[in-house]
Amino acid sequence: MRTLTPIDRLLCVADQSLRTLWGHHHAQRPTPRPSSAAGDPPPALDEAEQRLSGALIRVDHVGEVCAQALYTAQALSTRDHQLRAHLIAASEEETDHLAWTEQRLRELGARPSLLNPLWYAGAFAIGTVAARMGDRTSLGFVIETERQVEEHLDSHLARLPANDTTSRAIVTQMRDDEIRHAEAAQQAGGVRPPLPVRWLMRSAAKVMTTTAHRI
Repeated sequence: MRTLTPIDRLLCVADQSLRTLWGHHHAQRPTPRPSSAAGDPPPALDEAEQRLSGALIRVDHVGEVCAQALYTAQALSTRDHQLRAHLIAASEEETDHLAWTEQRLRELGARPSLLNPLWYAGAFAIGTVAARMGDRTSLGFVIETERQVEEHLDSHLARLPANDTTSRAIVTQMRDDEIRHAEAAQQAGGVRPPLPVRWLMRSAAKVMTTTAHRI
């Protein structure tokens, strides 16, 4: 198999970026669905519930767009082939999340964030800087990102309408996957960023989630 040159990898990144922002995504795993007796359909949502669920899933979709950018940038910048394979595998699993949230937005009659290119660019920049600081630091950013996403998804489970069992099933599976990603990054030798960096990441995430909830 031919080794990819830097130009090859840049072209792959450009293709991945365009697909993330404007492509239609297909999950390798089935979309999580609630278990219901006798295959009964989930309860219908009223207008307010549907609007709330749509806003929360839009924020989750933005998180998956950012995850793609983060992993893509880190995989591009590392020289460790084993770490690159680890990041690519995690990115592929995050693609499932992207497809699930994209599908759920359509089901709820909601749209993705209009600022997705901005979110993607910001996360890509963070991933590039983290990777330039060394592989252990890069993995540390994965650990911190995934732990903050876990907290964020837990908060959404608390806010989603009780009868929106479909969204709840998706968010629960996403949260479980993010926990595994953080554990895998830690086992691979990642070191969490210093406290000021974690605060900065948390502040940036707060701006993103607050804005994406509406735009």
